[in-house]
Amino acid sequence: MTTFLQAYEYAASHLDKLQLALQQHLLLVAAPLGVGLLLGLPLGLLSARSKIASTVLINSFNSLRVIPSLAILFIVIPYFGLGFKSAAIALTFLVMPPILISTDVAFRSIDPMILEAARGMGMSSGRILRTVEIPLALPVVIAGVKTATVEVIASATLAAFIGAGGLGDFVVLGFAVYDSAILLVGAIPVALMALIAEICLTILQRVVQSPINNQRSAVS
Repeated sequence: MTTFLQAYEYAASHLDKLQLALQQHLLLVAAPLGVGLLLGLPLGLLSARSKIASTVLINSFNSLRVIPSLAILFIVIPYFGLGFKSAAIALTFLVMPPILISTDVAFRSIDPMILEAARGMGMSSGRILRTVEIPLALPVVIAGVKTATVEVIASATLAAFIGAGGLGDFVVLGFAVYDSAILLVGAIPVALMALIAEICLTILQRVVQSPINNQRSAVS
């Protein structure tokens, strides 16, 4: 309990640094996640549509999942130097696999009979995608986004090792001076951010899943 009190006192006395670190951490999360969504969603749809694309994309991005986050950070340093750019690029590679793979699985899991019925009603491919496929695929896609979000929130702490800032600065400093209180100043907000993201995206997933379940119940 004393350690938590010391952490609170340290945070209160370094509030400006904590606020700056929090802003940097949020940017380290938002930028890779935004790029990951812009690239991962269309690539996941392409993967679901093409066996060749699926083989290339899924295997390529699956291989990234076995590489530790810290290793990816240090791999990009020789090309982009220390700082935010290297961290953002490395974290983008981290968020891409769960988004891409979940999107691929989501669209592949749609019942072909539903699509056939939509075509039989005279719907165009674009309309089927917008009104049938995307709503059905959305819960699984959100599950992948949730995984990516939680992972990038946690892994962004490692960006401090390459001078990109964020809450990881407190974690690194805590390790350096053997002070658990300083370490907790960085670790606790990261844990809370990950928990909030998990809860919010789980609620969103259930909200978009409810109409689908209701439709299935009505059909049965």
